[in-house]
Amino acid sequence: MIAIIDYGAGNLQSVKKALDFLGCESVITSDSAVIDSATHVILPGVGSFGDAMDSIRERGLEDTIKRAANGDRPFLGICLGLQLLFAKSDESPNAQGLGIFDGSISLIPKDRGLKVPHMGWNSVELKQKDGIFEGIDDGTYFYFVHSYYLGNANDGEVAAVTEYGTSIQCAVQRGKVAATQFHPEKSGEAGLRLLTNFIRED
Repeated sequence: MIAIIDYGAGNLQSVKKALDFLGCESVITSDSAVIDSATHVILPGVGSFGDAMDSIRERGLEDTIKRAANGDRPFLGICLGLQLLFAKSDESPNAQGLGIFDGSISLIPKDRGLKVPHMGWNSVELKQKDGIFEGIDDGTYFYFVHSYYLGNANDGEVAAVTEYGTSIQCAVQRGKVAATQFHPEKSGEAGLRLLTNFIRED
């Protein structure tokens, strides 16, 4: 059973609908016991870094998420759910993130003639071709909606990059723990393949 973590902000229903389409049992929950017992865990998210971390802590979910992302079972962060796995974001300079990966989140440069937020389809260059990206072609397009991005993660943990005014590290992966800046649940067949890869991990 897949637990989709509900901390009060996130694209929860679209993720659940994608999992339902794939015939996978899932539940949207903020219950730590349910999350702890799940075989797979997804941390989705839209909104601001600071507000999300405040909500996570108010619901007593910080330690639960850290347990879920300790590498013992498949874990997937989506969009803001990727950013929250890092310690800092320029969006909320005083907020402390989860710090599961090393790196920080920056604002997409606004002086490159491109609209911010970045909304739309971008091709993705794969740095890792296993795990969540198994069977997915280099250059595949995924759907993005974001104003902030990851640019300084550890090289060995960067799973994919894209270009939008700057080089964006749009996916990270370390063992069973992965996260994407793009929305696989809104990315058509490629996104469903990524979610299928995630579901198949054990």
